[in-house]
Amino acid sequence: MQRRKFLRTAGVGGATVAAAGALAAPAVAQSMPEVKWRLASSFPKSLDTIYGAGEYFAKRVAALTDNKFQIRVFAAGEIVPGLQVVDAVQNETVECGHTASYYYVGKDPTFAFDTALPFGLNTRQHNAWVYFGGGLELMRDFYKEYKMTSFLMSHTGAQMGGWWRKEIKTVDDLKGVKMRIGGFAGQVMAKLGVVPQQIAGGDIYPALEKGTIDAAEWVGPYDDQKLGFNKVAPYYYYPGWWEGCAALSLYCGDKAFDALPPMYKEAIAAAAADAVSWSVAKYDAQNPRALRELVAAGTKFLPFPQAVMEASYNAANELYAETIAKNPKFKKVYDSWKPFRNEEVLWFRVAENTFDNFMARQSAANKL
Repeated sequence: MQRRKFLRTAGVGGATVAAAGALAAPAVAQSMPEVKWRLASSFPKSLDTIYGAGEYFAKRVAALTDNKFQIRVFAAGEIVPGLQVVDAVQNETVECGHTASYYYVGKDPTFAFDTALPFGLNTRQHNAWVYFGGGLELMRDFYKEYKMTSFLMSHTGAQMGGWWRKEIKTVDDLKGVKMRIGGFAGQVMAKLGVVPQQIAGGDIYPALEKGTIDAAEWVGPYDDQKLGFNKVAPYYYYPGWWEGCAALSLYCGDKAFDALPPMYKEAIAAAAADAVSWSVAKYDAQNPRALRELVAAGTKFLPFPQAVMEASYNAANELYAETIAKNPKFKKVYDSWKPFRNEEVLWFRVAENTFDNFMARQSAANKL
């Protein structure tokens, strides 16, 4: 009898606790303020992954705050041009922005670390550096000068080597080529005779079509197909050695961010992390089909010659040496980033690359 009474009481008590929790949650939500932010994106709406990551993030923030914290996403050009998002955040024109940090290497080359450096980290390695290798702390310390707080918010994965009007057979073939290429990589290409151009995503196609540029890199098959680059340049090269990954960041203005309740700050952090996984998975799922369709439509799909790869690698290392010699901010981050990269490469050689290369051989032999 006592046991049955205990079970009945426990059931009632559990129900009471559950009911109290159900009542408490809305009460907490109701007590939180309504906040409306604007997010300026560097990307056009047509790109449902790289731009879509911002929309996904905003929806997650709303869901986590019972719709009390609303973030409206604006595409490149709607508030500010795609390459001025950091300026808009710094100047408090908008509360936050979603962009590629290496667009702003003209301010300081240290910006490049948050997105990608030539012959740097792949996607998983970059995430490891950010979350467990001190990368987030180093970059946030750097961004204090710009009155911003950063969050890793999306990834493209390893990128392609871009679209070219002519075939690249030797290093000399690079000389004089006007190429749309972002960030630090443009300075590497300049060492090889390329004339780098920094152009926002939505403006690349007309520049390539009109012949203002001779080559352009963007992301990979899924986005490149959407932007129609295959219609105006026949050669599609790989790999994009300048972007073993391309991490895109959320930048929140410090004044707006500091004014948020702790719950909303946590919502931003959680939603940004969710958007990282979402974007990587979507690109990995969509790129294979898009690449097949591009090749079937006549795209000439080629690897960079080994001599071009080696010359690019040497030029990148020359540029790193020059930059750390004159920029202490860059050196501070580089001194953390480089040994971390080297350790990651050693680890990936052991298991990841061995497995991937075996599976690639089976695929090449039509054994899959």
